[in-house]
Amino acid sequence: MSMSAEPSATSTEPSATSAEPLVMSAGASADPLADGSAGFDLRHHGDAEVRGADAALTDLAVNVRAGTPPDWLKAHIAASLDGLAAYPDGRAAREAVAGRHGLPVGRVLLTAGAAEAFVLLARALPARRPVVVHPQFTEPEAALRDAGHTVGRVVLEERDGFRLTPAAVPEDADLVVIGNPTNPTSVLHPAAVVAGLARPGRTLMVDEAFMDAVPGESESLAARTDVPGLVVLRSLTKTWGLAGLRIGYVLADPDTVTALERVQPLWPVSSPALAAAEACCTPSALAEAARAAHRTAADRAHLADRLAELAELAESAEVRVCGPAAGPFLLIRVAGAAAIRTRLRELGFAVRRGDTFPGLGPEWLRLAVRDRATTDRFVIAMTKAIADTAA
Repeated sequence: MSMSAEPSATSTEPSATSAEPLVMSAGASADPLADGSAGFDLRHHGDAEVRGADAALTDLAVNVRAGTPPDWLKAHIAASLDGLAAYPDGRAAREAVAGRHGLPVGRVLLTAGAAEAFVLLARALPARRPVVVHPQFTEPEAALRDAGHTVGRVVLEERDGFRLTPAAVPEDADLVVIGNPTNPTSVLHPAAVVAGLARPGRTLMVDEAFMDAVPGESESLAARTDVPGLVVLRSLTKTWGLAGLRIGYVLADPDTVTALERVQPLWPVSSPALAAAEACCTPSALAEAARAAHRTAADRAHLADRLAELAELAESAEVRVCGPAAGPFLLIRVAGAAAIRTRLRELGFAVRRGDTFPGLGPEWLRLAVRDRATTDRFVIAMTKAIADTAA
């Protein structure tokens, strides 16, 4: 078994809302897509792996930092409950987010998680040719489809290390969606390359839900005001363990923020969520998040190193790790991934299947980064799962 990142031509995959999509390699004519991409389950997410009785599994499927929220944040949120009789007032939280990024308040919109932001953008923007860069989080495409848009796909490929090829994005695309760092590939695209996708008349939507897990938040566009049509989405879910509270925000020009507000329900963000947003933007919280990002990077390196050792422990399968990785997760390719994933569940571990992401297939798995002790236990289980499924 060998470990490698197999760096290929980028393909574009224009797809109608319900029609069978087509795939185009660079310089080639369109041919009917043969891999069934029209059938991807865009609404499958990692939490489905750990629901109900499966909540007892060791969770490497959900990309929320373990051991969160911290006690101080839980106490702050709990203190906000005394004000539940009043309607939510988001002004202080909005000012805190604006200050955190050095932006005017008019460029900030608070949302019930980044997922709500995807829906608002899909409903508010009159896009004629929206394009989503895949593999990436599937909710933006699902929201666009639900809003009646015909969605095109630009599919980045393994042989290029899933790196962005700007020329693959159609010039007439008036909405381009990309994640940075990208879920599930963990690739961090250079800010200059992403910003280079901007065009007059085009909205460039950058999902930075995992950017605060990158030390120094290198390559972020959050504070940029010079990129035309730029919309940055952020989430407090991953670093702070607030998936159940639903809090995120949009950073965009004031006209776009106003357009999104028009389609947003009244009082969309709860008072406890607003309290969390304000608290997570304080200098002490930002310092804690920065320390967590460095720990995550070290723990990710440990996970990659331990996976590399599988090359010596299990000769029957080839494991490829997508890299270099920058997010709090790794994407791996291994033959028989579906059976291995099932066997891992029997051994007490949940991992994220990769076959619901356009551009990936049944041989892919995504692994959340955990502490070193958990990783060591997981690698033992992974070794056994590979051996058992190969027998």
